Amino acid sequence: MSLLKMSANEIMSLLDKTFPQQAKFFEIVELTVESLIVRHKIDESHLRPGGTISGPTMFSLADISLYILTMSRIGPVSLAVTTNCSMDFMRKPKASSDLLAKTRLLKLGKNLCVGDVLIFSEGLEKPVARASMTYSIPPKLS
Repeated sequence: MSLLKMSANEIMSLLDKTFPQQAKFFEIVELTVESLIVRHKIDESHLRPGGTISGPTMFSLADISLYILTMSRIGPVSLAVTTNCSMDFMRKPKASSDLLAKTRLLKLGKNLCVGDVLIFSEGLEKPVARASMTYSIPPKLS
């Protein structure tokens, strides 16, 4: 029996309904019980002066990646929210390339989901950013 409660297609449908203004930029490349790879499609709206991708764009990718991994394990709980993020920006991403987030689940409890996200600029071997994130899972109403 799979521990996944939602498939990649079901999660993308949820994103289309919950975050219609953002969902078009994301694609689930690979989803397993413990890890996930998400592509962030980059266009001019994600760039900042200096020929690089903005920090908020990279945060958005990290945030939605752990959200997707969390939903895949607990099912559609739209009120799950980010409660903590520590992010390191390590290298300048290529402004002309999509970003890829490799996310792994570290702990899934009743109230919290903790994960690590490595962000890569497509075509570069080393990560451009790293995030440690925590999601709060709302209590089930009986």
